[in-house]
Amino acid sequence: MKLELTLPERPGFLHAIPLFNLFALLMMFFVLGPSMVLQSGVAVELPPSRFQMDRFSDAPVVTLGPGNPTRIHFGREATTIEGLSRLLDENRAGKSGAVLLRTDAGTPVGTEREVAELILKKGFRLMMVGRPVQAGGEPAPGKEAGW
Repeated sequence: MKLELTLPERPGFLHAIPLFNLFALLMMFFVLGPSMVLQSGVAVELPPSRFQMDRFSDAPVVTLGPGNPTRIHFGREATTIEGLSRLLDENRAGKSGAVLLRTDAGTPVGTEREVAELILKKGFRLMMVGRPVQAGGEPAPGKEAGW
């Protein structure tokens, strides 16, 4: 006995659904992609700076965040002074030879100096990141010099 389909076939629109899914996926990728750029995971209040520096796309970033004791991050990874020394040794293969140091305005000068001396002792060039200053002498909101 032969079975026959009694319902009419209308598959035209069903073939377009995967295209809509693909379009939605691409839209989400392009809309959410820039927010997933690798940056330090610590929000810091950078002091103003009148000087601009070259862009370093491959330079590692050390961030000194607010807190007691001062929070230290190498890229997105939280670390200590000893751990930072080890991470700098591991990252010696970097192309630029420079390390960007982002320091919160409330960070003690002694901690900042200790980290800066460690970076220089490891043979890296030290670049301190700050907010650019506008023409009137006021720091520009939300922008970092050199980024």
